[in-house]
Parts: sequence; structure tokens; C-alpha cells
Amino acid sequence: MFYRHLRNELWKLFGKKRTYIGFGAFLVAQNAMLLLFRFTHAQADMARLLGGNGFLAADYLSALTVAVILLYPQILLLLPLYAALVGGDLVAKEAEDGTLRMILSRPISRVRLLMVKWLAGVIFSAALVGVLGATALGFARLWFPWRGMFVMVPGVVFRVMSASAGLKLYLCQHFFMALNASAITGLAFMFGCFNMKPAAATILSLSVMFLSMVMESIPFFERYQEWLITYHCRAWILVYAQPMPWARLVQSVCVLTAFCLTTFLVGAAAFHVRDIKS
Repeated sequence: MFYRHLRNELWKLFGKKRTYIGFGAFLVAQNAMLLLFRFTHAQADMARLLGGNGFLAADYLSALTVAVILLYPQILLLLPLYAALVGGDLVAKEAEDGTLRMILSRPISRVRLLMVKWLAGVIFSAALVGVLGATALGFARLWFPWRGMFVMVPGVVFRVMSASAGLKLYLCQHFFMALNASAITGLAFMFGCFNMKPAAATILSLSVMFLSMVMESIPFFERYQEWLITYHCRAWILVYAQPMPWARLVQSVCVLTAFCLTTFLVGAAAFHVRDIKS
């Protein structure tokens, strides 16, 4: 019965048109960025950077390199937006439409109802990240050859590698990206369990993420970075670091997993005391 309930919840989630807003926005953003990268001076600037460090640009200006460049701004800006949009709708939208009262009139516990909706949100987050990564690499391959990979984030990562090694790390990073998206979806889900509109749940979750990002950028709060969620959300880029900081990666995975579970438990506690059927 739990499987059937989850299947129906997924069918309902992916049957909404607004669920696909994020997928469409990613496609538009990726193609726009590819055109800019292809027909501006961005390639020359990257070639100059590689040449200044003793590498041939022709060996590393590839589909994998461009795919990571496409992903970085989208993960920072677009992914939180569309993950929060769906997470805020999971419970709050049904409460607003009145369908939640009909669901709760059936012999089903509130915890099970929330668990199914939360799992549906996690599956959506993984699907969103998977499509984001696949389309970024696919579109980049149309314009650039399959060669070595170059990843550079100032002060964090500077690394060149073969195409086979780069592809393995590219696939590995999607685990951390899916965990990031699940944490944001779970945060919006938690706010949606309170008595508020779906838009309010989405805005509150985004406000928490942006506040964390702003606090992290202030030098005074540098010593408290490990307490901020955005600090751990950036762990995906550390997959490319050499040597790989396993301690930092494991710490971020544990923190993000605990964050997902905590938001679910807080949301379940708030939803349990709500008077919905009256």
C-alpha cells in the first residue's frame, strides 16, 4: 500500500505543469550560456588561463569542462528556486485547495501521508538534478569535443584531468547536488506543513538559503561557516579537489542528511497539531 500511495503521489506531482518549470528554465539557461560561451571572448580567456599555467587549451576546452561551467551558476541560483517551488507546494497547495481534508478522511496516518509526500519531493529533486546534469553535458557535447577536463573555482579547485577521470567525477558530483536539492525541497516542505500559503513557504525557504549565503560572505562570520547550510551545499565542487577532502565531504553529507531529517520531523510535528478537517 505504501508503494501504491507513493506511486500515486508521484503521478500527481509530475502531472502538474508547474513541476516542469524548472526543467524548462534549465534548458533555456543552458542554451543561452552556451551561445555566450561559444561566440564571446570566454573561450579566449579560458585559453589564456590554461596557457598561463602551462596547459594547452586545445586539450582541455571540452564538453566536460563547459558542462561544469554551465552547472555552477544554475546550482547557485536556479536549483534552489525550483526545488523550493515544488517543496512548498507538496503540502501547502493541497491544504489551500481543500483536497487535504478529503485525503485525511481516509484511514491513513498523517505521518505516513507526510512521508510519502517527502519521498516524492526527494525523488523529484534527484530527477531535477539528473536532467540538469545530462542536458548540460549533452548540449555542451554538441558544441565542444570530447577531450580532457579542466575545473577551476578561485581559491577552491584548480585541476586538469583526462576525460575518463573527469566523467567519473562529473557523475559523482550529482549525488551531492541531489542532496543539496533534497535539503532545499525539505526546507520548503517543512514551512508548507505550517498554516501558510505555498508562495509563503517557498519565499521563506529561499530567504533562509540567501540569508545563509550572505552571512557566509561576511568576514566576521567566517569562523561560523560550518554552521551555515550553504557552506555544506558547496561540497559538490570539492569532488574535483586534489587530494579529495574526504573528511569535509563526509561532514557535509552527514550535515545535509541530518538537515533533511530535521526539517521533516519539524514539519511533521507542526502538521500533526494542525486542525485541517474542521
